[in-house]
Parts: sequence; structure tokens; C-alpha cells
Amino acid sequence: MIIAVASGKGGTGKTLMATSLALSINEKLTFLDCDVEEPNSAIFLKPEIERDEETTKIVPSVDYEKCNFCAKCEEVCAYNAIVVVKDKVMIFPELCHSCGACSTLCPKNAIKEGKRRIGVIRRGKREKIDFYEGVLDIGEPMATPLIRKVKNKGEGLTIIDCPPGTACPVMESVRGSDYILMVTEATPFGLSDLKMAVETFTELGLKMGLIINKSIGNDEEIEKFCIEKNIEVLVKIPLDRMIAEGYSKGRNLIEISPVYKEKIKDIYRRIKNETDSDN
Repeated sequence: MIIAVASGKGGTGKTLMATSLALSINEKLTFLDCDVEEPNSAIFLKPEIERDEETTKIVPSVDYEKCNFCAKCEEVCAYNAIVVVKDKVMIFPELCHSCGACSTLCPKNAIKEGKRRIGVIRRGKREKIDFYEGVLDIGEPMATPLIRKVKNKGEGLTIIDCPPGTACPVMESVRGSDYILMVTEATPFGLSDLKMAVETFTELGLKMGLIINKSIGNDEEIEKFCIEKNIEVLVKIPLDRMIAEGYSKGRNLIEISPVYKEKIKDIYRRIKNETDSDN
């Protein structure tokens, strides 16, 4: 089973909930931090990092001895990563999506595939948790190639800490999941971004549930929206100074207050029951 923990906006406590869920389950699982532009799950999970694995993506290069500048490569590139100008082929690696169309369809077999570093994947372990996080190199414009490689590490029960928002990195992170656990806050911005996230994830046909974090009792609008969309509110976490102080010190909910262990554990039971009933 793959559970993706996502949020429509940043700052809702998504990583805190994802790591607390992993620690409350007490089962062998894989934890993937796919927020590769700013991974921070390790702050809360505190895994023992075992190794870093350099990660690359495929980028094209031109064999000018074979190239006749027919511009077929430019024609088939959907991302404008190749431009043919007279007797020169200009390649923009930052725009390349490594789809392989240019090398496959080149009539002269003049496109070669090379490798370009995009970041690293760190592997670690904490008790029953196998931990992986992607760290995108500074200045690298596309997160999705690294996210795909991080997701390839998933095995068995898997929890994915997704990037915030609803853009391509999020869609790549949640793709193939069995359940999306969303985290929001009871603010106008939280509700607005939650609506965008639900609209986006509904297109994928995935089951969803919601955690309302930093609740101060003004959750009526979010609950009304969830009823309309048939989304279950699984738990409310109050706005609590003790949680905020613990969070600032890199402590997860289980460490901050044992009372939350059963509440978070119950979320997993309900997700498991719902996904099992569909199989």
C-alpha cells in the first residue's frame, strides 16, 4: 500500500503528519521524502544515513559526423530543448525531459544519449523504517526526474512526503498511490488551496482523507466542503503551543505527546480498512 501525504499549500504541517504516521504504525515500511527541493523529513525521523547515491538524467548530444541538420530532432521535441540553426544543433539540458524521442527518431542516428547529474538520493534507516530522500542540485529547474527515481525505491508499505502545492512535482509524487492523506489548516488560504488540490487529485481517481491541523474550532467551511466532496475528516489537531515548540525543535507528534500516537495510528487503521475493502 502506498500512502501519499500531500497539501494544497506549504506550512500546513504535512511533513510533521507524514513522519508521525510512519513512527506510529510500528510496521516495516519505506518512507520517501519527495519534496526534493527542500526535504526535511529527516529532521523529524532522525534516520541514520547510510549512503548518498548520485542521480543523473539522460540528455542528448550530437554526433556531427552523422548529422545532416534535417531538424527532425527539433520537430519531435515537445519541450523545445533542441534548436537547429544552420550548421549547429543547440541543446538546452535544463529543458530536456529525457523522453528519448530525438535519439529514437533521428534518421541518421546522430543523437547520442549522455548523463547529467541532477542531485542525490540519501538512504538511511530508523528501526523498521527504510528512509530515502531526494536532494535536488541547486539551480536544477525540474524536480520530477529526481522524484521518479526516489519513488523507484518504494517497497511494500510506503509513505510519501509530497511537495506542497498542485504542480507537476506533486502529481508525480502521488501518481500510483492507493490513498492521499491531505493536510490543511482552517484559514481562507488553506481552504482555497485545499479546493485546488482536491480538484487535481480527483482527476486521478484516488481515495482521499483529510487532517485539519492547527484547528481553533473554526472548521465549519472546510467540513462543509468535505461533505460536498465526500472526503472524510480523519482527525483534527488543535493549535497548541506545546506542538509548535516541539515542532521547532524537530520533534514529531509522538514525541511531543503520546496521546497523539493512538490518534495517528487510528488514521492508518481507517486508511487500511478503506483500501482493503476495495481489493
